[in-house]
Amino acid sequence: MSERDRMGGLAKGLKVIEAFSHERPRLSISDAASITGLDRATARRCLLTLSELGYADYDGKFFQLTPKILRLGHAWLEATPLPVILQPHLDQLSEAVGQSASASVLDGVEIVYIARAAQKRVMSINLMPGSRLPACSASMGRVLLAALSDEAAAQLIDRSDLKAHTMHTITDRQALLAQIARVRAQGYAVIDQELEIGLCSIAVPVRDDRGMVVAAINIGAPAAIIPAGQMVERFLEPLQMTARTLQPLLHGPHR
Repeated sequence: MSERDRMGGLAKGLKVIEAFSHERPRLSISDAASITGLDRATARRCLLTLSELGYADYDGKFFQLTPKILRLGHAWLEATPLPVILQPHLDQLSEAVGQSASASVLDGVEIVYIARAAQKRVMSINLMPGSRLPACSASMGRVLLAALSDEAAAQLIDRSDLKAHTMHTITDRQALLAQIARVRAQGYAVIDQELEIGLCSIAVPVRDDRGMVVAAINIGAPAAIIPAGQMVERFLEPLQMTARTLQPLLHGPHR
């Protein structure tokens, strides 16, 4: 895209919105400038505009996003049929295995949950559509990375913050590349307490009717009840069956 086609103000406003997070729900103007790399005057204008339009509250010092911001993500959820198609199948899968089932897509170095059927809460964070996790440390993330070329997967790993969420997290670049190659070869990924102690998960890719990977689905279970070594035996077949059922329902482009 040429520079003259780029709308700088919109890009800066979106950068400010993305500065808010679970860890940083309230930001001052200085906070926003520091996180985004924008100058203070630009960050101030973006935040005040968000406040004026009702996307943020301002108490005189701190800004906080309002529920109106959900309209931006909801527009995507309404525009794509993927979550609507996936949800009932996740509900059936979760009911059949007695564990939580989720679906996600890749967004940069993160996965974004687009559907979820929860039996039990197995993580300390409350996962729901719109929740994000680092792709490198999540079972669905590794499945989605495995669907990319070696070069594209390596580039995303290089852009990722490879921090240790637990003592089990793989943070070595070469080890991660080897894991992704293994996932690509076997067609599934198993995570053993890499995101959170006590949580194991297994994921498989979801393909459209042209064979392209469009999402991933997983099952998460408490490690104390179902250790990682049992995930394949217990859950791989139900996951693969769900993915096969979904494939003819998901239509690729140019039909």
